[in-house]
Amino acid sequence: MTPDESRRVFEGKRISVDVERWGGHEREIVRHPGAVAIVAVDAEQRVTLVRQLREPVRKRLLELPAGTREPDEEPLATAKRELVEEAGLGGGEWRLAASFYSTPGFCDELVHVYIAEGVEETERAPQDDEEIELVRLPAAQLEALLPQIEDAKTLAGLLLYLRGR
Repeated sequence: MTPDESRRVFEGKRISVDVERWGGHEREIVRHPGAVAIVAVDAEQRVTLVRQLREPVRKRLLELPAGTREPDEEPLATAKRELVEEAGLGGGEWRLAASFYSTPGFCDELVHVYIAEGVEETERAPQDDEEIELVRLPAAQLEALLPQIEDAKTLAGLLLYLRGR
């Protein structure tokens, strides 16, 4: 499917915005390079979450380690890079749990959720603009935590992990 007309109205560092005409309707489309989220489980069956400021919602959210794909970067490579950067974890056995569009009503962001089991601590390398608090908790406590999670990719990732246990 293709629109009748499309024009770029914004080009940013991470996203761009196109205005498309579909018949008599215009749609604003956010173009995103894609993202990953990781359910990281260590040998003690602890899951690592991150708490960080999310400026658009004006609060610190508890989330899975996650990040945006770089140009031409494979999703698994992004996931492994982001887990080291944000959580200081690496290694383990990895599998893709699901891929889904985060908000397909206006954005083409495709999120890949990975499960990484048996991860081990390594050197963290957060980006300059990231203030991240690590939260490690037993996997057995995840279900009770779900009502407190406000981030969609984190809810999806944790539910996928819990279903597969």
